[in-house]
Amino acid sequence: MAAGIRSDQLISRRIETGRIALNVREGGSGPSLLFFHGITSNSAVFTPLMARLSDRFTTIAVDQRGHGLSDKPESGYEANDYADDIAALIRTLDRGPAILVGHSLGARNSVTAAARHPDLVRSVIAIDFTPYIESEALDALETRVNAGSRLFEDVKAVEAYLAARYPNIPADAIRIRAESGYQRVDGGLRPLASPSAMAQTAKGLRADLTQAYRDVTKPVLIVRGELSKLVSPAALAKTSRLRPDLPVVVVPGADHYVNETAPEITLKAITNFIDA
Repeated sequence: MAAGIRSDQLISRRIETGRIALNVREGGSGPSLLFFHGITSNSAVFTPLMARLSDRFTTIAVDQRGHGLSDKPESGYEANDYADDIAALIRTLDRGPAILVGHSLGARNSVTAAARHPDLVRSVIAIDFTPYIESEALDALETRVNAGSRLFEDVKAVEAYLAARYPNIPADAIRIRAESGYQRVDGGLRPLASPSAMAQTAKGLRADLTQAYRDVTKPVLIVRGELSKLVSPAALAKTSRLRPDLPVVVVPGADHYVNETAPEITLKAITNFIDA
């Protein structure tokens, strides 16, 4: 992707929201465009997209609770907890309603925030998480999440593990995950994400999301990877029957990790939706 801002040009800071301290990466200028990552990930995965949108927006990618360099409370990992964090952050930023871009966990949290706090949200781009996800897909996700909590010898070992876990994510995106998502402890590297928080979050992903989709009144774009193993065609079809007014983009050749495997198409989907 062509450069706009580089990752080393982003400001990294912790924001005390009054309910939790959240670490963010921030750049650009203009209306607020907030990014929320998937489970076990962190804000760095959005830096390529932020680079392309920073000339139009103040782009702010957030380490959600339990992840990255943000606070990791012992409990509070349900959808409403994450959504209320988003609301507290928007209020603290005091820049008016924000556009939310969320992947997976971040998509669920963004839609929930828009349903609970419509005055704080302009619109939502929800990437590869919908209601009606089958229990088998969530079982597989929970297994992968729990398997990642271990000690790695070095960054190369982390990269090898991530490349095997995410075979369709390009090497440069794998490198971002490896270099941003781990900390040196016990003579090696461990994930920054709290194992307890990840286990609680994974269980929380099983909660019924249909009410939030029924209640949301703000514009929502649903994005699905054509090869996603999390959001099946059946889950997407049921969601569209629930809310036939919400536009859908299916990204050819992309798996669940749409914004990393197909960044150009993701960028086009975001800008087309925002500009519509």
